[in-house]
Amino acid sequence: MATSHFPATIPRPTIRLSATTFRQQPTTSSSSPTSFFLSLPKNITKTKISHHKTSKWLIRLRSVAREESPPKPTTFDAQELVDFLYEDLPHLFDDQGIDRTAYDERVKFRDPITKHDSISGYLFNIAMLRKLFNPDFQLHWVKQTGPYEITTRWTMVMKFILLPWKPELVFTGTSVMGINPETKKFCSHVDYWDSIENNDYFSVEGLLDVAKQLRIYKTPDLETPKYQILKRTANYEVRKYDPFIVVETNGDKLSGSTGFNSVAGYIFGKNSAAEKIPMTTPVFTQAFDPEISKVSIQIVLPSEKDMNSLPAPNQEEISLREVEGGIAAVSKFSGKPTEDIVREKEKALRSNLIRDGLKTKAGCLLARYNDPGRTWTFTMRNEVLIWLEEFSLY
Repeated sequence: MATSHFPATIPRPTIRLSATTFRQQPTTSSSSPTSFFLSLPKNITKTKISHHKTSKWLIRLRSVAREESPPKPTTFDAQELVDFLYEDLPHLFDDQGIDRTAYDERVKFRDPITKHDSISGYLFNIAMLRKLFNPDFQLHWVKQTGPYEITTRWTMVMKFILLPWKPELVFTGTSVMGINPETKKFCSHVDYWDSIENNDYFSVEGLLDVAKQLRIYKTPDLETPKYQILKRTANYEVRKYDPFIVVETNGDKLSGSTGFNSVAGYIFGKNSAAEKIPMTTPVFTQAFDPEISKVSIQIVLPSEKDMNSLPAPNQEEISLREVEGGIAAVSKFSGKPTEDIVREKEKALRSNLIRDGLKTKAGCLLARYNDPGRTWTFTMRNEVLIWLEEFSLY
């Protein structure tokens, strides 16, 4: 790095300074450029310069050097902070909590419907959410996205425990965390939800997004296939399903019940071991082609079971199959799932996925969670699922 700001045509002088004397270097000409900077008046050439004057000259020299030299940039270890967040953020809503010493006292927190301007307010908001919603926070990734900026991607699933039906609220998105270059601590935390476009505070769209998730869905207290919600948009969820096993037979249509008694009979003891198997939810009806001409009806078997431990079916038309799991886009709706409604939901979901640039597989599934004879129609939970070829959160 260059340390001199002299013009290129002027050679950098070589001088020695003592505490009390300044000796003129030999020059070839009184008009020499070097002598312009270093020559002293003739009457003091061999005269001792006072300590006071020498000190003043040194101070001026250092002052000029400071003014002409650009300030050194402040640096910090971004990877250290990234690693810290991977360790710290999973404790956001547990008893340990986050490390408040990593934040400035005046930290700015914003999401579409909440704002705080201090670490105390930020921690109060976390405590309130923990008490009212019992959140499940999942951190997907953390990475540096700017000179003094780190971004995280997350999913938060909450149940509003004050309402009798305990509705499930799902939020996914990113948090942009600003870093104070002087303290190397976080000075801002701004959330952006995937489900809305206007993420500014205060967002009416954000408030409506919360309100619509408070609707009543009746989900039986039974085991369901395990999945992780990766992303929730205004129109669908993207879930990562673990593998699961189904007992299935042929059906007639997506909303039909043909074949249900046969697969239900298998779990009620009509199998080679006369074993009764616990009921699960939902009941799936799967179409394997775009025309929905080939349909099967399926009951999901408990996760504790594997193909080796399950009894064989008694009927030839009944079979066991392991579903490999994977990534599915899901559209949730209530009411009675008639064939026309299901077809309409499937077309709308596929259209939204194509618009968002996601590659879909052929066919779809209808998931029905409720016994239609024992559940009010407006509280029924139904879902249309479409498997995706690929999906990335990055």
